[in-house]
Amino acid sequence: MPLSAQALTYPKTERGTVADVQFGEAVKDPYRWLENDVRQDPKVREWVTAENAVTDAYLKTLPGREAIAQRLKALWNYERFGLPRKSGGRYFYTRNTGLQNQAVLYVRDTLNGTPRLLIDPNLWAKDGATALSDWNPSEDGKRIVYSIQDGGTDWRTLKVLDVDTGKVMTDEIKFVKTSNGSWAKDGSGFYYSRFPEPAAGDTFQAVNLNSKLYFHRLGTPQSADRLVYETPAHPKWGHYGSVTDDGRWLVIYTSEGTDSRNDITLLDLTKPGATPQPLFTGLKNNWMVAGNEGSDFWFVTDLEAPRLRVVKVAVAGAAPVVTPVIAEDKATLQGAGIVGGKLVAEYLVDAKSEVRVSGLDGKPVRTVALPGIGSVAGFGGKQDDSETFFAFTSFNTPSAIYRYDIASGKATPWAMPKVAFDPANYVVEQRFYPSKDGTKIPLFVVHKKGLNLDKGAPTMLYAYGGFNISMTPSFSPANLAWMDMGGVYAQASLRGGGEYGNAWHDAGRLQNKQNVFDDFIAAGEYLIAQGITTKGKLAIRGGSNGGLLVGAVVNQRPDLFAAALPAVGVMDMLRFDRFTAGRYWTDDYGYPSKEADFRVLRAYSPYHNIADGKPYPAVLVTTADTDDRVVPGHSFKYTATLQAAKVGDKPHLIRIETRAGHGSGKPTDKIIEEYTDLWAFAGKWTGLTTAAEGAIAGGQ
Repeated sequence: MPLSAQALTYPKTERGTVADVQFGEAVKDPYRWLENDVRQDPKVREWVTAENAVTDAYLKTLPGREAIAQRLKALWNYERFGLPRKSGGRYFYTRNTGLQNQAVLYVRDTLNGTPRLLIDPNLWAKDGATALSDWNPSEDGKRIVYSIQDGGTDWRTLKVLDVDTGKVMTDEIKFVKTSNGSWAKDGSGFYYSRFPEPAAGDTFQAVNLNSKLYFHRLGTPQSADRLVYETPAHPKWGHYGSVTDDGRWLVIYTSEGTDSRNDITLLDLTKPGATPQPLFTGLKNNWMVAGNEGSDFWFVTDLEAPRLRVVKVAVAGAAPVVTPVIAEDKATLQGAGIVGGKLVAEYLVDAKSEVRVSGLDGKPVRTVALPGIGSVAGFGGKQDDSETFFAFTSFNTPSAIYRYDIASGKATPWAMPKVAFDPANYVVEQRFYPSKDGTKIPLFVVHKKGLNLDKGAPTMLYAYGGFNISMTPSFSPANLAWMDMGGVYAQASLRGGGEYGNAWHDAGRLQNKQNVFDDFIAAGEYLIAQGITTKGKLAIRGGSNGGLLVGAVVNQRPDLFAAALPAVGVMDMLRFDRFTAGRYWTDDYGYPSKEADFRVLRAYSPYHNIADGKPYPAVLVTTADTDDRVVPGHSFKYTATLQAAKVGDKPHLIRIETRAGHGSGKPTDKIIEEYTDLWAFAGKWTGLTTAAEGAIAGGQ
């Protein structure tokens, strides 16, 4: 039998006396020392080793782990393709045969030509933890600039590959985070953004400031790269450059945080010595280029349109002239691009995808026939391409790639995965439930067909609720395994996301952040009231901002949940802006240094609101030693506080992955191992594992 918390002996965590006086309140921070970088501080490293030892020993006692691991492995073992990108008549794409730790980059010289391997990152590291991140082919398809991600860090190193020979060129660019290369039309080099080299010892914790945009000419050292754009008076501003299809313009996007508010600056590349010219300034609105014809641009914008619209902007004159093209709709516009002389626009309708094609004048041509209710991605390409590609996925449908003919509107399969299950065996439904204030919240409920819900089923409730990010249908082998065990998977589209435009986002951030927690709690109450689950069978999960969500609602309603799985969460809301990318998040969270924001943050910060006296659900925190986006100190401090509190006898553990980061680039074997532990833990505390062991052992 697995141990209870009473039988567990947690590591002894030194409790300090640190306290910061903020706006008249002495805010205690007894575990401040756990913020130190695990790579630099032996004391923190010892704590991590001790915590992992306790967690590993506990997880080994859980029933069903082997059956869960085998089912996860079987479900993950299917061929997966990335969206093709066409350059110089060639088609570039990624492919994973199934259980490869990292996807491999291939090229075809024709649409259905013989694939040729270009880059296999599985050869880069014995543990599979070095990944191919972003990549971009040159206009003529003869070169690829690609980025390498090691051990899950957000830092990237850019390299260049000669496509014809398969050889890596001498070019190397360091200290890149969120930028890939945008090629000059003639292929002579590319534009990229980078941060200054961090001081020794600060690589994984220092705040990211002073982004600069450079041009790198092939065959030259990084030290010779030409500085194109910077804003030294505004060190928090970040810059990203993108060359238009005609090669004439470098479009420079400037933003400060995570908000969809950016400036646009144009550099005319046809004029030697030209200086960047501001087009839209003030960081007031969202501007995304859909395409251009000469000095006429099509933009997606939220200017006078909270759910976004498409406008045409003439930039030749002294001031830009804005002309409406596609008006704001009841559906939420996600993005648009010009392909084959048409505007292809992606919308969300109640958190489900819809794609519409129109002329450049905005007149409707057709709505794209999708394979079902789900999510799409893609529809990119050059403005004169006759074809484009899109991916479609849903909860019971792995991502499939389709080729779309712009002229005829016909979609044909290009890469269809073969899977070890029948999608028809799963029920996917969408419901709407009322939150605390009566707001209707979308909720997807998915389970195996024929599941008996008479007594309520163990249920995994997932959500995010922030940063204008929409929670739409997507496929996960892990979620399918949970359903194969006999569980229900539920996904709520909380306020704070982007499902219904700016107003929906605004209703769940800053002073309105409590709405997100209320929405999540209401989802749990709804699932119980509908008989889908019970309090003793409800587990919750979320990552990053979703980890914050889980931590906050467990503090507010510990009675509602049987198990909680906060992953890489933002747990200290009073110091989040002091590390790496944290300073960007003030758009959603506010500034801890401002009293009004401090009061809101202090009220829900997971680390600061764990209180004795109420029994908590079983909690398994997950993080990684190389997470330099949400530094692991958040999870370390939260776990130490939880283990020291008098909050019941269920286990409160932390699982700390090594050579992994915030999530991207994580090798397949580590993903399967992590979900094996998560599902065994949640299954134990929702009553699922024992009953499920025999059911999943035989698969379908």
